[in-house]
Amino acid sequence: MARKAADANDSRERMIEAAISLMRGSGLSGAGINEVVRESGAPKGSVYYFFPEGKLSLAAEALAVYTQRVCGFIDAALSSRKAPEEKVRALFAAFARRVEEAGYLRSCAVGAVSLDLDADVVRLQPVLAGACTRWVDCIAAHFDLGDAKRTRSFASLVLTSIEGAYVRCRAERSRKPFTEAGEWLSALAAG
Repeated sequence: MARKAADANDSRERMIEAAISLMRGSGLSGAGINEVVRESGAPKGSVYYFFPEGKLSLAAEALAVYTQRVCGFIDAALSSRKAPEEKVRALFAAFARRVEEAGYLRSCAVGAVSLDLDADVVRLQPVLAGACTRWVDCIAAHFDLGDAKRTRSFASLVLTSIEGAYVRCRAERSRKPFTEAGEWLSALAAG
């Protein structure tokens, strides 16, 4: 009995991982049930067993897992340095490596899914907005620019630059957008 539960949990986790990977590559439109089943190797019926509301509930859960992971990624990069300008450079270098290692074929699942939002999937909007808020909070926790409002505004600019750099990196097949943004924002962080 314990083995069946472990297998079921494994199928569920594989579907979440597949959904994250597919959304990073082509947004929500590329993460359909058939694609998730094919990518995960999980039985098709298990999708509706674990995610009774279908694709959107799977996407919402996958985005929640992804949000947590990216927050950890941001924390690790920013914690690796002490000076504000060095923190920014380390963060953007980490994202540049991430996009490069993915062969410029994967970007941010939240950003990619946001571009797919229409009336049919608007219920994901709070999940996406929540991810952005969480990441801004995560970034802001590593800086002190004199007052909370200014620090949060800077963190928001950093996140906006990350999302924009992902788009340009994929379009240009280059890590240069991350390195350029990191240099300019590090100068800003230095004061």
